[in-house]
Amino acid sequence: MQKPNNRLAGQTCIVTGANSGIGASVARSIGRDGANVVVNYITHAEAAEEIAHQISEDNLCGEAIAIRYDVSKEDQVISMFRQTINHFGTVDICIPNAGLQKDASLHEMTMQDWQLVLDVNLTGQFLCARESIREFLKRGMRPEISKSLGKIIHMSSVHQIIPWAGHANYAASKGAIVMLMESICQEYASQKVRCNSIAPGAIQTPINRPAWETPEALHKLNKLIPYKRIGIPEDIGSAAVWLASDESEYINGTTIFVDGGMTCYPGFTENG
Repeated sequence: MQKPNNRLAGQTCIVTGANSGIGASVARSIGRDGANVVVNYITHAEAAEEIAHQISEDNLCGEAIAIRYDVSKEDQVISMFRQTINHFGTVDICIPNAGLQKDASLHEMTMQDWQLVLDVNLTGQFLCARESIREFLKRGMRPEISKSLGKIIHMSSVHQIIPWAGHANYAASKGAIVMLMESICQEYASQKVRCNSIAPGAIQTPINRPAWETPEALHKLNKLIPYKRIGIPEDIGSAAVWLASDESEYINGTTIFVDGGMTCYPGFTENG
């Protein structure tokens, strides 16, 4: 857990899918550094409200609210931004984190499961980025608050570069985020918009519980991680705060892999 130092005081951040796992940790981390936080969720309202309450209690500069919107729906994303701006005045940081898996072998994957994963994991990130940029451009620079016009931090995965059999829809959605993020950087960096991605490796969250909940499963998983430990959500939260702060001002169009070295392909340690 990073120490709070109010690097984000005076700013407002939307974190989607923030009612559990990585999203919840990112929201807490952003709040501890002083930003107002919107805890977006689609299910488990009580968990989202509790996270918002915790953030508000820990945050010495701002507050947090929980709001329910489906990021795969254009009208709902527009409404989410409208509610945020009405409540806090603007949006400075957006972290489109909401994502899901619907796993199947390719020949057994339904069109419904393919489309749902793409709608949430990719279209949701596009919609959040688009509405963020619209607000950044409308609002203009606030040099007393940040050196950047606004910050977008996409949540990707090591599977943007590592193929994943049985998860083609998920891997395809994450691979596409790279081009979305880099294209946004190329188009808007001259206006001081910063757009980057975080690519988590194996992180201890409910979505991948079978991969770590027993000693045997965890031992097998650690063979894929040179650092020999599974990540925790706070590892991602710390990276997100830094990318959102002016400490990383000159970083743009980049993916930060937070994976303990998983993308170094440890299977080749002994010559393949």
